[in-house]
Amino acid sequence: MQPFDSTNQPPIPSTGFLLQAEDKGSRARAGLVQTAHGIVQTPLFMPVGTLGTVKGLSSEELQSSVGAGIILGNTYHLYLRPGTDLLEKAGGLHRFMQWNGPILTDSGGYQVFSLADRRRIREEGVEFASHIDGSRHLFSPEVSMGIQRSIGADFCMAFDECTPYPCPKQDAKASMELTHRWLDRSLQAWSDTKPLYGHEQRLIPIVQGSTYPDLRVLSARFIAERATHGCAIGGLSVGEPAEDMYQMTEAVTEVLPPNQFRYLMGVGTPSNILESIARGIDLFDCVMPSRNARNGMLFTWNGVINLRNRKWRSDLSAVDPQSPLAEDRLYSKAYLAHLFQCHEMLGPRLATLHNLHFYMDLTRTARQHLLAGDFSDWKDEVLPRLSQRL
Repeated sequence: MQPFDSTNQPPIPSTGFLLQAEDKGSRARAGLVQTAHGIVQTPLFMPVGTLGTVKGLSSEELQSSVGAGIILGNTYHLYLRPGTDLLEKAGGLHRFMQWNGPILTDSGGYQVFSLADRRRIREEGVEFASHIDGSRHLFSPEVSMGIQRSIGADFCMAFDECTPYPCPKQDAKASMELTHRWLDRSLQAWSDTKPLYGHEQRLIPIVQGSTYPDLRVLSARFIAERATHGCAIGGLSVGEPAEDMYQMTEAVTEVLPPNQFRYLMGVGTPSNILESIARGIDLFDCVMPSRNARNGMLFTWNGVINLRNRKWRSDLSAVDPQSPLAEDRLYSKAYLAHLFQCHEMLGPRLATLHNLHFYMDLTRTARQHLLAGDFSDWKDEVLPRLSQRL
């Protein structure tokens, strides 16, 4: 996590979020989020560590090289492996993976969407067939809250249902209402249990409603009445056009409490992130930078590089000579292309380091421009370059 100088800094309010700056040309904002494991400076991207690891990287690399401020773990996957008994014996996920910063956990609700062929939804919860051995498991709001207590995450997500795209409005409404009922059960289960490892945990509710603005607003109002520290926006980046995602985000951020952080789940490309920051989002997560890195795709300030293209095999220039990441200055594009061509594991590792560092740099540079007061002008300048193929 980046060192934070609290000198002359006003105290963070009881909601755990301090608004520091707002953009004049958009809804973008910069702030601070208080957690039991340190202060998170927003806007910020969270690397995804589904199974207690960001694939290929150590916790030390995430902190010292990538500069991650907060990471994400997945309740469903960690429940299956290594299991809550071992996590509790280890003292929680922080100690198990030797990560000293904040952790946010998905509730398992996304698996309702992604494992559609392996689950059955009912009022009680969702019955899954394990993708590992086919064994049956029931996830309910109460079960999910218990698992997240065992994991020990700083921010734990309420159990929800994520709908596919496209989704008929009648189905989207029914799913949203189920998510709301599950939220009230999650809140009750949360109040009936206590943290296990001596640090505070916060429960974060999730807005649903597919791509229907009226449903999104209705859900956001329901969530806002119950949220205490932050709100998440789920069910986007599941195949809908980007403009629909931006429209839903705008509709929701108009309603969500301005004194709590806003987390857009599963988003996205560098352009998606900047456009969503402009619409009032503070936190992001996505597997894209790490997953695409393992397939040879690098994100840069000048565009996207596919290391599998023959043109890079003879390019001896540094991956990024201006990057503060030592590996970006030390190794050439030709060397990384060679590693991928030979299927050497160092290639995906170096590419993952690069991409995650770039995503950190992207959101932290956005923060710097928010504090400086010129975010919108800067965003409009850099956006055309970020998506171009090099």
